[in-house]
Amino acid sequence: MATTFLFHDVIFGPVKSRRLGISLGINLSPTHTKWCNYNCLYCECGWNPVAGSKPVLPSKEEVIQKLQETLVLMQEKGEKPDVITFSGNGEPTMHPSFEWIVDEVINLRNSFCSGARIAVLSNASLLHKESVFRALQKVDDPILKLDSGGERMSRIINQPAYPFDLEKHLQEMEKFEGNFILQSIFLRGRYQEEIFDNTNEDELCRWMKHVKRLNPRKVMIYSLDRATPHPDLEKVSLEELERIAQKLRSEGFDVQVA
Repeated sequence: MATTFLFHDVIFGPVKSRRLGISLGINLSPTHTKWCNYNCLYCECGWNPVAGSKPVLPSKEEVIQKLQETLVLMQEKGEKPDVITFSGNGEPTMHPSFEWIVDEVINLRNSFCSGARIAVLSNASLLHKESVFRALQKVDDPILKLDSGGERMSRIINQPAYPFDLEKHLQEMEKFEGNFILQSIFLRGRYQEEIFDNTNEDELCRWMKHVKRLNPRKVMIYSLDRATPHPDLEKVSLEELERIAQKLRSEGFDVQVA
């Protein structure tokens, strides 16, 4: 597959999300490039820029001003989002004013569309920062990533730009005491002459063990949908995803297959 799909605005949509409904998006990353501490093989936003590049982030004031303008326009049209979603061109919790922005977004939601939920799509890499953890506890739906049951597989798929430790990653997620949504992608492929598959029995057993340990209130599983920066990836079929979901449902978990 070829690259890429970038969001060129700070506020985008509303769009029909296959997981969230009518979603109004907030992009706290640069509008011209990806900016993330992961470099996932499957990321629709492509690869991170070369090391040393200086990102130009939207200011906290710009984010809130543009969100308010969009909500005013939607209100005039008689429209309301189902959810306001922090996603965009990278990891939203990397923005230095993330908690302040979350607080202001909650205020705007309460004023313009009190029935809408607020969601954050996060790779859960910065939960050790108190401000990030606090902010994610304030939103309705913190959606946290776990793409593999094993550390080696996680490093292959997610390509973290820091010393990744799966056990520490899990410990940070445990602080939510299950009050979050777990999101996982399933795929196969080849990377640097190494074949990988996070749907094999060993990987699935490890992944399910982690899910039971974390006990999220909901699990979202999916596979490839858009073009990917790395070409040698294979989509997992809906039938396979349903089989994975059924394993968890039989354990009492609420599972959504996208």
